[in-house]
Order: sequence, then C-alpha cells, then structure tokens
Amino acid sequence: MTGPVPRPAKHHPRMKFAVAFAVLLTPAACHAGAARQEASGQENQEPRIAVNPTGPDQLPDAILGKAPPPQGENVHYFAGDSATTGYLAVPAGKGPFPALILIHEWNGLNDRVRQVADAMAREGYIALAADLYSGRTGSTREENMALVNEVRGDMSTAIANLNAAVRFLRARDDVTGKVATMGWCFGGGIAFSYALDGAEHDGTAVFYGQIATTDPDSLEHMHHGFYGTYAGQDQGIPPERVHEFVQALRAAGIPNDVHIYDGVGHGFWLWVDQDPAAREAPALDAWQRLKRYLKQTIGGA
Repeated sequence: MTGPVPRPAKHHPRMKFAVAFAVLLTPAACHAGAARQEASGQENQEPRIAVNPTGPDQLPDAILGKAPPPQGENVHYFAGDSATTGYLAVPAGKGPFPALILIHEWNGLNDRVRQVADAMAREGYIALAADLYSGRTGSTREENMALVNEVRGDMSTAIANLNAAVRFLRARDDVTGKVATMGWCFGGGIAFSYALDGAEHDGTAVFYGQIATTDPDSLEHMHHGFYGTYAGQDQGIPPERVHEFVQALRAAGIPNDVHIYDGVGHGFWLWVDQDPAAREAPALDAWQRLKRYLKQTIGGA
C-alpha cells in the first residue's frame, strides 16, 4: 500500500508532542560550536568506507548477519551528556554527501545498528547512529524497558540529543545539509515523534515504529514526506492502525510511501537472518523503497 500525494506548502509553528509519544514493545521486538569541534580535522583522521551501493536484487549484508565488524568510529556529538556515544560511518571521497541519523531499537546502540550505518555509508550517506541511552545497552526485557521508560519520561532530552545530531552533521564540510532520520521499533517511534517535535530535517523513515498520532492537524507539523514499513503480523501495530495513519497523512497533505508486508512480524527488516525464508523478499522490497525514498528526499546514489 503506497500513498504518495502532492503536498501544498504549509508553515506552522512547531508544537510539543512528547507527552503523546508512545513506544511499541513486544517480547519478540526488539550547540553548533560543539558540533564543529567534533567535525573539524576529521577528513584526514577518521576511517572511510568505500562507496559500493547494493544492486537491484541485493540486500545489505548487515541485515543478513554477514557484515564485517563495524568500520567507523565512536563520536561524542551531544554536549549535554558526555556519556552519549554515537557511531559515525563516512563514505570515502570528498562529497559532499547527504546524511542520515539512525535510531536504535529498545536495547540500545549495538553492532547490528553500527553495521547498518556502515551499509548506508556504502550507499553514499554519512551515517550517524545516535545513542539515546548514554552509552548503555540492555540485555533483558527488564533492562530494555527500564531504558525505554527513562527516555519516555524525559522526551525533551531525547529531542535535544537528536537536535545535536543534526547540528553535528550539518557542521561538517562534507555534508550537503540534507539530513533524514530512520529507526526501528523503539527508534522508529522516536523518529516519528522527532518529525513532529524536532529541529528541521528532510526525511523520516520508520520501520514498525509506534504510530503516535493519526490526527491530520498534528501531522501537518511534519514538514517532509514520510516512509513507513510495517508488518502484517505485528501484534502491536495492527494493519487497521496503519491504514488509518495513511488516511491521516493524505488528509494532512504529507507525501508518503507506506507499505504493510503481510507474511512477516515485528522486527523482520533489521534481523532478516533470523528467518531468511520468510523475511528476505519483503526486506528486499522495503530496502529498494527506502533507497528510492532517500534519493528523492535527500539525494544520494
């Protein structure tokens, strides 16, 4: 199900939606000066990843469990919390490149997300995997829920964290200025909320993240097109909720590419290797849609 529609120009003051933010979790789920300081001098020091985009029938190795160890580097992009440790993957070449902020699942920033950041660098994007947990990760449902609830209880800090990520990226000489976010599960829900309540950015890609609102008036505060991938067997986000959401996007005049994949459940895209027979085909379609969406919204390969 896709729903691209032309969007009339609209300018609205931003409103705060942090209180309305909700996160889907299932047992199977998963200032500019500071930014300039981080960005300066990196061209000759930071590791670079060769640009080598996937072909039309090829998934990135990262989601197949076949990627090498992360090739990028840790960065401290958030002056408000020195423990926040993001991960930066930079394509080889002078650029400038469009940029992506990746937002982790409920258990925190791990190597799977770092490897996806590397994959996006191979596609020609500077990729910053954000850290919303101050360098921590969870290993049990209880630990994950404690971290999630901590963020949910202080959404203003999460928004400030991602605003700092945008500034960090735009401070780099090799970034075009175009920045999009993408996230999965908890991170998808955060990306959705950030599209309504964060600094100006240019795109939002959500993989089975909680749909915080289906109110067209609220959605008008999203100032760019929306990409969404959902799962027909997701117990937390039923297809009816997704259909309602698409209707609201259309009513708000938000260009969108939203699709429900019937034969899979929550978490299918980031972890294709857990059930390749069922997940590879829908994951490939979602990947090709994502590549088209990013090219249309922020540019790139």
